[in-house]
Amino acid sequence: MAKTIVVKQIGSPIRRPQDQRATLIGLGLNKMNKTRELEDTPSVRGMINKIPHMVKIIEEKG
Repeated sequence: MAKTIVVKQIGSPIRRPQDQRATLIGLGLNKMNKTRELEDTPSVRGMINKIPHMVKIIEEKG
């Protein structure tokens, strides 16, 4: 079974640069307090590290 992480959006994309908004959409987030379960890969971790002020890792599984 692959490792997964649960990510929650805690920040608004309003008045943020376009690349940060695109990163949120790439993670499948676009509304406040929305959560997604994603595969724990280096690319996903890089996206999360790019916008740490807007997302929070809730849980790591596997």
